[in-house]
Amino acid sequence: MKTLNKTQKTVPVFILYLFTLLPFYPSSLYPQTDTSRYCIAFYNVENLFDPDDDPEKNDDAFTPSGFYHWTNKRFYKKIDDIAKVFLAINGWAPPDIIGLAEIENANVLNKLCYTTGLKTYHYRYVHYDSPDARGVDVAMLYRSDRVKIVESRPVSVVFPFEPNTKNRDILYVKALMAEDTLHLFVNHWTSRFGGYGATIPKRNYYAQVLRNNVDSLLSMNENANIVIMGDFNDYPTDESMSAYLQTKNYKREAAEGTLFNLMFPIMEEGQNRGTHKSQEFWGCLDQFIVSKSLLNAKNKWQVENGTAVIFDAPFLLIADEKFGGVKAFRTYLGPKYLGGFADHLPIKIVLKQ
Repeated sequence: MKTLNKTQKTVPVFILYLFTLLPFYPSSLYPQTDTSRYCIAFYNVENLFDPDDDPEKNDDAFTPSGFYHWTNKRFYKKIDDIAKVFLAINGWAPPDIIGLAEIENANVLNKLCYTTGLKTYHYRYVHYDSPDARGVDVAMLYRSDRVKIVESRPVSVVFPFEPNTKNRDILYVKALMAEDTLHLFVNHWTSRFGGYGATIPKRNYYAQVLRNNVDSLLSMNENANIVIMGDFNDYPTDESMSAYLQTKNYKREAAEGTLFNLMFPIMEEGQNRGTHKSQEFWGCLDQFIVSKSLLNAKNKWQVENGTAVIFDAPFLLIADEKFGGVKAFRTYLGPKYLGGFADHLPIKIVLKQ
């Protein structure tokens, strides 16, 4: 039998060691040059507050002396955990665009982009402070070496039936992806807290505002590439989505609409799958919706496989002792600190040429 000398024995181990270190080296050592595929993700990160008390916002609960005893140690663990999700969600290449819900301010975005494992991937962010009383906003991260921002603005939502309420804005961003224009909307609609029936008109109104903005884009270019993402606090079949936003199932209604919900293929798998669990039921509160052009085989860009993907890696889940199966490994359960990620699962799509 042929034997290896001491040097030969150590070579394979050394090579293996290098491969384990690759994800931690600066991205400039292995730049992503493939411009035929772009990944877009969305994640409701569950109350990403910094521990500082902002006197202009109702954020007292997320301070060291507040209800949740929110400390710097817990804050930095959470942003490190969120970064790990995005470093894992798309394999070797983190997402090019990331929509976020439930972030407090620019400070948490700065920490996420520049102090975690994301810092080598040239992430920048788009964010506007919204009127929300708790101070939770939506935002968008993007890899500035692969995506260019042309325009951005908050889309305000003021209920005519409750004009004094303070609502989260919708974020609109016009971006260039490999020199092609992409229109993006990031959403976090009114929650069901306080009663499902009582809050239906609020989500319906969000849907109408969003639909009006989409129609404005389509009136200028019927083939506009539009990606809508968010936590809608409604399911794809609820009236806010079906009647007011007018989203369709592309597989069954391709000829009938201009916006198509990419969660329908997941729902049609016949399994109890979703992004958020309520008791024993998993449902898709978090969704991707796209314009018809992005599902047209003749278009330059198409959604890969015509569907979104729920990222349900085992490290994002824990056993559900009360209702069975698993549930999202969240940061808090009531006042109890669990140290998990979020109460929603992230989702992604891939646009390919």
